[in-house]
Amino acid sequence: MTPVSICGARRYTRRDGDPGAQPRQLISLHITLPRATLDTATLDRATLDRATLDSAVNPHGTIDESTFGFELLEQRGQARRGRISTPHGAVETPAFVAVGTQATVKGLSAPTISETGTQLLFANTYHLFLRPGEEVVSTHGGLHRFMGWDAPLMTDSGGFQVFSLGAGIEHGVGKVSSIFPGEETREEAKTGEGRRGGPSKSMVEVDEAGVRFRSHIDGSPRFLSPEISIAVQRALGADMILAFDECTSPLHDRSYTEESMERTHRWAQRSLAAFRENPAVHPYRQALYGIVQGGAYSELRQRSASFIGGMEFDAFAIGGNLGRTHDEMYSVIDWTIPYLPAERPRHLLGIGDVPAIFEAVERGCDTFDCVSPTRNSRNASLLVRFDEGRAVPNFRLNVRNARFARDMGPIEEGCDCLACRTVSRSYLRHLFKAGESLGPQLATIHNLRFMTRLFADIRRTLDEGSFTELKAEWLAPEREET
Repeated sequence: MTPVSICGARRYTRRDGDPGAQPRQLISLHITLPRATLDTATLDRATLDRATLDSAVNPHGTIDESTFGFELLEQRGQARRGRISTPHGAVETPAFVAVGTQATVKGLSAPTISETGTQLLFANTYHLFLRPGEEVVSTHGGLHRFMGWDAPLMTDSGGFQVFSLGAGIEHGVGKVSSIFPGEETREEAKTGEGRRGGPSKSMVEVDEAGVRFRSHIDGSPRFLSPEISIAVQRALGADMILAFDECTSPLHDRSYTEESMERTHRWAQRSLAAFRENPAVHPYRQALYGIVQGGAYSELRQRSASFIGGMEFDAFAIGGNLGRTHDEMYSVIDWTIPYLPAERPRHLLGIGDVPAIFEAVERGCDTFDCVSPTRNSRNASLLVRFDEGRAVPNFRLNVRNARFARDMGPIEEGCDCLACRTVSRSYLRHLFKAGESLGPQLATIHNLRFMTRLFADIRRTLDEGSFTELKAEWLAPEREET
């Protein structure tokens, strides 16, 4: 198979914060694709421009290649206490990764996020690719400068958004609704109401070359491939980036799941090749995560974990269809972890509910991203452990409820977040009922602080050897809903 090189360049103004003259930089990129891939790809000029924006020239200086690593500090069974080193600081693990989809956690400034104890943010390649475009972010010096966040950052590959526009729509599952269709109520399963209003038509076309889709912003045709995803993430400049993959649905059968997994493996090889062939745009080393797929099929998961785990990625993520229930997800993790190198970090994609966190930490996962704590906060759903001395089922409290109209207490006793220190439940309810933007902001601050305090306790007990006791305290039987 003869490789074919695509070469392109664009001139644009790079802004480094200087009020004076801003020289125009020539940014070029060489992408090498298998000829078979080009034969099946429709790469129009707009697509090529997008793929060839930022890469080979680094106007900021020498790349620091020594600033990513993982240190295992303590191990209790399979549970790990560690530290990930990045060019923008260390991440103490296990850790929660707050999702800032469009380079922001909605309603919060970067300093406010930092004050919650959040160590690491997760931005969305698909959305930033479409708006404002990776070239705009790159002219700022990368995402860190663009959003004013000087701590570690991750970006995904765009693969999950492809799933959301494709199988996620077809099957009615995703981050907006439950990713565990086996845990729907009987009525939801019958009507599809628990799945984004029910199945609909896919908006993407997936083939060996990549994914064709229409922008949800303006309807324009777009294309993502492993090479383009890596080029975009190079320009965005997060510390940790993900290989391009296809995410399957819990409702896909074994045959399609296997077909998709094998495509993801080939895309992983192309992602790694593109990462190696195209140097960093910004003056620091980026780490590339490989993603394990295979659905909720033990043999496929083990094959995928063995294949991806055998590649020279800096770290690994467990993604895709994690099963129809939480119990199936725990089995998926059990099948996967033994095949991943112990000396590298492990990330569990898209999971952030309290029971799943304890179970996944116990099985050896290090970091977790999830939109639920922040998305739910904007709908007045607050994370609490106790309410009036009683354990709260699912750890969620809806502050819109009438019983909080005259509640003078904080969101949660003992919480040291800004919201709990300064306002009452009654006031927060008023803000949500009145449609004031301060309500979601304060709720988001609280939910982020809840997550960081939880993970601080997990790390402390892993250090001390009392993690099992902490898990038992948090997941006591009286929390279960009747």
